[in-house]
Amino acid sequence: MSESAPAEGAPGGVGGPGLLRAEGRTATLTFRRLMRHPIEQVWEAITDPDQIEAWFLARTRRENSRGGRLEMDLSNGIHATGRVLDWDPPRSYEYEWNLPPGPNSPDGERSVVRWELSPAEGGTLLVVTHRNLSRPAAAIFVRGFPTLLDRLAAHLAGAPMPDAPWARAP
Repeated sequence: MSESAPAEGAPGGVGGPGLLRAEGRTATLTFRRLMRHPIEQVWEAITDPDQIEAWFLARTRRENSRGGRLEMDLSNGIHATGRVLDWDPPRSYEYEWNLPPGPNSPDGERSVVRWELSPAEGGTLLVVTHRNLSRPAAAIFVRGFPTLLDRLAAHLAGAPMPDAPWARAP
């Protein structure tokens, strides 16, 4: 089974900018990228803690099952926690992304990140959805996520990765 990719460049389209949808006080971001690698290789890159550390710059501890605990420590000192909500190798992986209150988010963040992979002509179609973000957090993530996905693509290709703005201290 394969999926045809829509035209590049459109918001939410493959390779285009993320699509931001506001829903009251929260927002949802969606990004679509064609990764020119087999689905199993992309799956490993988004779930293997050593690979995540290389491209996301985050130490990850996770139980690989629904309901399992997740912790991520980013290089800028941010600590995210949550539970694994969906674990269906190599198709889908969803988890809570919970951040404690801080200077930029007095109430913290309680959101959900979903990674969906499907075979596509030329590789793997990756769809990342980050939902239930506060609007201020969504405004930050919509700018940073393209770089995150560029770093993932470069990691998969064994190419130099672009700088990661989130690697700097907040």
